[in-house]
Amino acid sequence: MRVVREFLRPECKVTIFQWNGKYLIKLEKGLIEQTFKVPELDISSEKDLDAILSEEFMKSAAQRFTEMMQALQKAMQDVI
Repeated sequence: MRVVREFLRPECKVTIFQWNGKYLIKLEKGLIEQTFKVPELDISSEKDLDAILSEEFMKSAAQRFTEMMQALQKAMQDVI
């Protein structure tokens, strides 16, 4: 697995990997992470990954992080 790029956005940490014919876009925030797989053949160059990481995409991911954290907190309350 090769790390293509790693950077911080206001919403989260972004790491892009290249592995097994796919790009993996990993978003991390605290205890939660989201991973998206994009087949290499579906994009013309690594620069196309920037277009995927649009403001709309990142805004949606930020909302999912909130929902995921709420679900985790609720599940942990049920256990404790």
